[in-house]
Amino acid sequence: MGLLIVIDGPAGAGKSTVARRVAQHFGLPVLDTGAIYRTLALAARERGIAWSDEAGLVALAAGLPIRFEAATEAGGPRVLYDGRDVTQAIRTPEISEGSSQVSALPAVRASLLEIQRRLGRDGCVAEGRDLGTVVFPDAPHKFFLTASDAVRAARRQAELEGAALADVLRDLNRRDERDRSRATAPMARAEDAVLVDSSDLDADAVVAAIVDAVTSRLPGPGGAAGGPVDGSPKSA
Repeated sequence: MGLLIVIDGPAGAGKSTVARRVAQHFGLPVLDTGAIYRTLALAARERGIAWSDEAGLVALAAGLPIRFEAATEAGGPRVLYDGRDVTQAIRTPEISEGSSQVSALPAVRASLLEIQRRLGRDGCVAEGRDLGTVVFPDAPHKFFLTASDAVRAARRQAELEGAALADVLRDLNRRDERDRSRATAPMARAEDAVLVDSSDLDADAVVAAIVDAVTSRLPGPGGAAGGPVDGSPKSA
């Protein structure tokens, strides 16, 4: 397995920005596990499958043709679903809510577990909520990134045009409660994960802290080149 770095934490903690920049430093692809659930929620909506239909979602997840492309000079990392760029389509408030609902279903999480592990086996910077505890429990470099509710809400509001801060904060609190209390793979900090509170830190400081922590544990110069992260089912 290549160099594997996992970053867990709640919504709005800055995981996506930090993961992308850490990945760029080490020459690794990014595995956004939240985007997998978002893409499944989008695919279900397009096919008329309810977000509460566990059996239907599991069947859909079994052949989910998702692919991650690394950032280039032309633009940031992209999420491709069946060859279509859905990077922006999966970031709407509606799909965020759908993602939260489908990710709470035990059978759905189980069906996507192998996809996530396959995506990460050649090395990557993975971001999510249960990576250090469930998906990659043996990862050598684990971090749990968090921030105060107020800071996280302000960051998320900046991403959503026209959203009221009170509404964003309410949605975050609801999402946190759902993620922490679900019976299967709840959001939690792994015992061996480094806690990083970004409430009073900018992205540069957080990235530097993680890069320094990883580099200090590498036997030599850190990093391993990586191409696109492809989760499409492989033919026999």
